[in-house]
Amino acid sequence: MEKLSSASNPKIKNLLLLQEKSRARREQGLFVVEGRRELEHCLEGGFRVHSLFICPEIAGDLPSVPSAQVFELPEQLYRKVAYRDGTEGIIAEVEARHIGLEDLSLGENPLVIVLESVEKPGNLGAVLRSADAAGASAVIVCDPLTDLYNPNLIRASIGAVFTVPTVACNSHDAIEYLKRRGIQILTAQLQDSHLYYDTPMTGATAIVMGTESTGLTDIWRKAADAHIRIPMLGRLDSLNVSVSASILLYEAVRQRNIK
Repeated sequence: MEKLSSASNPKIKNLLLLQEKSRARREQGLFVVEGRRELEHCLEGGFRVHSLFICPEIAGDLPSVPSAQVFELPEQLYRKVAYRDGTEGIIAEVEARHIGLEDLSLGENPLVIVLESVEKPGNLGAVLRSADAAGASAVIVCDPLTDLYNPNLIRASIGAVFTVPTVACNSHDAIEYLKRRGIQILTAQLQDSHLYYDTPMTGATAIVMGTESTGLTDIWRKAADAHIRIPMLGRLDSLNVSVSASILLYEAVRQRNIK
């Protein structure tokens, strides 16, 4: 274990760079995970930790991380580099792992969430958390405006980005993939749609949602097997995408009588 004491140390500077810049994450093939729970989900998901930064005063027992470089930070320095509070004195640099559509193992009667051009990492993280809770088979992020290893996304998902198979791709490839596997496509939209609870979701299903501001593009509307909507009884015409995802996921759970 090597001790680091200065914020000007190159390893500390690079850690901060990986937290802040998606370009650095892409170029180095590394991303940052903070917190014991998130790191446990990461390891359970088969990811390999490259470097581990530990503050013994906060972390207590050192987690078992095979083949990782370990650096010890004093509390004052740790609090300067930690992306958020309450991360239990543990920060890890993890090797990125990118999977494609053909790498997904959906199993029988899959339930898939598709998000088109969702730009806020907090929203995407919250959707992943709901997808994990509802036992979704996968999350497909089409034409993403944020990278899947954004620290805000990992934080909002509480590590669900490591527990739910997640793929980034373009919409055309996603549609072709779903059609080829006989998975019905349900697009969440206000126009020309039926109430979501009147739409069967017991078979293989992909629920597709777009941004709150512009909704879905025409490529998804035309590819859909059915259009569904959540009733809006007030003056507003949309819900947060993560709230909508939770409602629709659990309708599928209800219809499938999963307990």
